[in-house]
Amino acid sequence: MICYAAKCQDSQRGYTTRWLRKIGAVSVFISSFSLPPSSFSQEAPPISPAVKQSVDRAVAYLMGQQRPQGCIIDDANNNEPVPQHSGALTSLAIMGMSSVGFLPTDPTPEGRVVAKALRFMTDSLKATDDGYLGQSDRSRMYGHGIMTLMFAEMLGMALDEEMDKKIRSRTEKAVALIIRSQDVVKSEANRGGWRYEPGSSDSDISVSVWQLMALRAAKNAGLTVPKEAIDKAVTYIKRSYRSDRDAQGRPLDLHSAFSYEPYGGRQTFSTTAAGILSLQVAGQYDAPEVIGGANYLMTNPPAPSEPWFFYGTYYYAQGMYQRGGEQASVARQKTEQMLIEIQQPNGSWQPRNGNEKSAGATYATSLGLLSLSVHHHFLPIYQK
Repeated sequence: MICYAAKCQDSQRGYTTRWLRKIGAVSVFISSFSLPPSSFSQEAPPISPAVKQSVDRAVAYLMGQQRPQGCIIDDANNNEPVPQHSGALTSLAIMGMSSVGFLPTDPTPEGRVVAKALRFMTDSLKATDDGYLGQSDRSRMYGHGIMTLMFAEMLGMALDEEMDKKIRSRTEKAVALIIRSQDVVKSEANRGGWRYEPGSSDSDISVSVWQLMALRAAKNAGLTVPKEAIDKAVTYIKRSYRSDRDAQGRPLDLHSAFSYEPYGGRQTFSTTAAGILSLQVAGQYDAPEVIGGANYLMTNPPAPSEPWFFYGTYYYAQGMYQRGGEQASVARQKTEQMLIEIQQPNGSWQPRNGNEKSAGATYATSLGLLSLSVHHHFLPIYQK
């Protein structure tokens, strides 16, 4: 195994070469959404030895979870061609390992694991004729958004042209399904969002954030994504911000949370972190809702005892990094301290509470890696 610390520099050079293939998409991205003036000039503090060691251990754990068919899951005895939730979990693992510099074209043990996982995603996991990815592994629209995001991020990074064509075709169909699902007739409160199935007539922030991020990643990669679809999703996410508004619709409270559903539902650090990051990747860096949500997170940070800790910490780490300054510094210190303290001896992270506990260690470890990767920029969706 190659140490993460040494690997980062070599992987960044290889990544830059591959990313040049997407330069047209970058131009579209920059012309469509203005970025903060300081986005490309901020210097990140050095990565500590403790974080480097934590990342190496987490990567090693995920490598050990790869099954003969290529998927990365917790169940060592599951030899189904496509185990339940294996597409969503494998996609998270691919993004987690890639986010710290281990890409499918790398001629290393880590690179070969990612390549085999990506091969599983293109060859074993089947989409329906209309592009739905969440049926094959029974992960529904949650998994569909995660898998679409992963495929969009891997465009231009595949093992060969044939695989890249498969990924492109699959991503295009998956994006089309996301857009059709958004256009299902819904009430005013739910309009613009998504929920558990393509035909759902309601919406929630948890499912919707994955779809919005998938759309943004696809647009970044040069695929056709109607601006209207992203605009409608942004409007839906903003509707979940808990504040009275003035006559122009601007929130009056700049220290508030996002709720699970518009106009109601639970308000947590995880829904708030998801809200701010999804708006940021859509170019809404300085929206009042982003400012207010980040202010809320400064006084309501994550804690391992909370439900959906790993899911929320992933959004918290990435979203607060985008804010910069004190908010980014506080979030980085908090994230690193928490994750290092609760990492298991085998390198994994284990969910402790509620529904997240049943999601398993591969899920938590992949999100832990994504949470620690904010300063490395190997995945385009998280670049500022």
